[in-house]
Amino acid sequence: MAAMKVLITGGAGFIGSHLADGLLHEGAAVTVIDNLSTGRRTNVEHNLGSARFRFVEGNVLDREVMEPLIQEHDLVCHLAAIVGVLRVLADPLQSILQSIGGTETVLALARKYSRRVLFASSSEVYGKSARVPFSEDDDRLLGSTRIARWSYATAKALDEHLCLAYYAQGLPVSIVRYFNAYGPRMDPRGYASVVATFIGQALANQPLTVHHDGQQTRCFTYVGDTVRGTILAATRDEALGEVFNIGSEEETSVLQLAQLVLQLTGSVAQPTFVPYSEAFGASFEAVPRRVPDTNKAARLLGFRATVPLEQGLRETIAWFRGCSGQRCDTTEETDRCKRN
Repeated sequence: MAAMKVLITGGAGFIGSHLADGLLHEGAAVTVIDNLSTGRRTNVEHNLGSARFRFVEGNVLDREVMEPLIQEHDLVCHLAAIVGVLRVLADPLQSILQSIGGTETVLALARKYSRRVLFASSSEVYGKSARVPFSEDDDRLLGSTRIARWSYATAKALDEHLCLAYYAQGLPVSIVRYFNAYGPRMDPRGYASVVATFIGQALANQPLTVHHDGQQTRCFTYVGDTVRGTILAATRDEALGEVFNIGSEEETSVLQLAQLVLQLTGSVAQPTFVPYSEAFGASFEAVPRRVPDTNKAARLLGFRATVPLEQGLRETIAWFRGCSGQRCDTTEETDRCKRN
């Protein structure tokens, strides 16, 4: 990858900034574009001194900004999106427009200049299907269009349809579906991750907010594994025109996660159970289990998640302690984050 130039949209976000690190480590030249609505400049600040790294503050919906960037790069990793259930529920319109409009802009320009694209999708596209583990070609099951949470899943699915339609027209593109990535640089306020919420609450010795009875399960994937799977999907010829689940197969209930976070932080806090209706409104629909089938990624990419949850949580907690559970908006806080 030493001669490759890579553009990452949403590259100042949690996963995007780690992807930038991974690509730089592989020898690529990396440009990050981010409007900083949820991403943070401090996530990429440690790379600003590198001759192979550039940061652009801008929006993927701005074609005048995106066109020259895509033209001068070999690969576009499109991660920009509004993330987090609360953000989607608060403004589903912007979530939909940002997702579909940004993806269409990226794909159209990539086709114009014959550039390869990696699209970051989500396990949300499976909806509330009870067929577990989820395989990439499984049917999807979504709720009513009156329930705003399904707008994100629908938008991501339409983005995937766009990618595959462009692939049919000759664009080299591949798709990854992320499963509950976590790790250093998550927003400490926990807007997009139960892991971030629990760690922040535990370190503050506040009750850990467990929705419903906590028996719902997820497969929490350390961000290093997420990045490794993403790079493989973005660069392997076998990935072209394909969709891959990128996640751990270690199934953990939310209550088990809370208990493990309490154990690893040494917190004196306890879980507190909150109904979904109280947290997200009366019409909110939950997903009891979310488990990926990663056999396709293993077969075509050689990918399996390898970081155990306890190990990944230890590293994440160490980063949170360095950030004092706050946004790193000062030089002193940024330096602490770098050391962790």
